[in-house]
Amino acid sequence: MEPDTIAQSPKTALLVLGCPQVPVQTSIALYLVSRLKSAGITPVIAGNKAANTLMVVADPDRHYIGEVMDLDRAVAQITEKKRDFDRCFVFIHNDAGISYAATMGAISKAKLYVLVYGEHQEDLVQQITFPCTKIAAKAVHNPLPLKKAIDEVAPWAA
Repeated sequence: MEPDTIAQSPKTALLVLGCPQVPVQTSIALYLVSRLKSAGITPVIAGNKAANTLMVVADPDRHYIGEVMDLDRAVAQITEKKRDFDRCFVFIHNDAGISYAATMGAISKAKLYVLVYGEHQEDLVQQITFPCTKIAAKAVHNPLPLKKAIDEVAPWAA
């Protein structure tokens, strides 16, 4: 008789994209997707139509991005217990991003990471009082400060 083996399901990560008015969001999302995939973690992108369209146009052959879905649909699937993720990365450059992060923290079992960037990132970080790993940098046009902050945390290795 063969011993019972428990098949582990692949690790997954949800990337919650905000309004793409801050230029670094798309490049950092693509960078994070690449790092997650290299670590064997399947990323799913959820955002509004503009954010999702920027991702799809930036990677038309889908070398990096895979599944892309409407953010409201992702929230509904998690709320209805139809789906969940191991990690959740919420991109924050305004108050709406904080609200989405708080929502994800409340409805999902995922380890929550918040990526806070933009001109007012210090003020936004101060408003985040729920449990999460904060990754922050004053990045608007240049993604390198936020990339460096992400690399220091290495959330794909956690």
